[in-house]
Amino acid sequence: MQVLDYDIPDNLYYSKEHEWIKIEGETAVIGITDYAQESLHEIVYVETPKVGSQIEQFQTMGSVESIKSVSDLFVPVSGKIMEINAYLAESPELLNEDPYGKGWIAKVQLANFSEDLKKLLTAEQYADYVRSLEE
Repeated sequence: MQVLDYDIPDNLYYSKEHEWIKIEGETAVIGITDYAQESLHEIVYVETPKVGSQIEQFQTMGSVESIKSVSDLFVPVSGKIMEINAYLAESPELLNEDPYGKGWIAKVQLANFSEDLKKLLTAEQYADYVRSLEE
């Protein structure tokens, strides 16, 4: 789905903090949205969470630094950090170039997805939210 020149894939869930999650079995892949990377502009550094750390939904899990600002990353689901994208240490620009692919940030073993899902947005709901921000 395209909304105001932003790509919003239908197969993902979203947070109002502009993170996305893709469910792969008992694991969620997490990244930032096209809207977020566009708002940040040129990303120069990504602080990722520590593998093995337990996180709660909407807790800070790291940060993204751009030439304009530093923004916190919030985890959209509760669980345990299983893997981080090691390529971001050397190539933080992957978040700008491919936010829904090579620019993923972390993989989380889901703890309570049925409850967490109630606080997330579908692609259509997120698109409406982005439209409201642009008005």
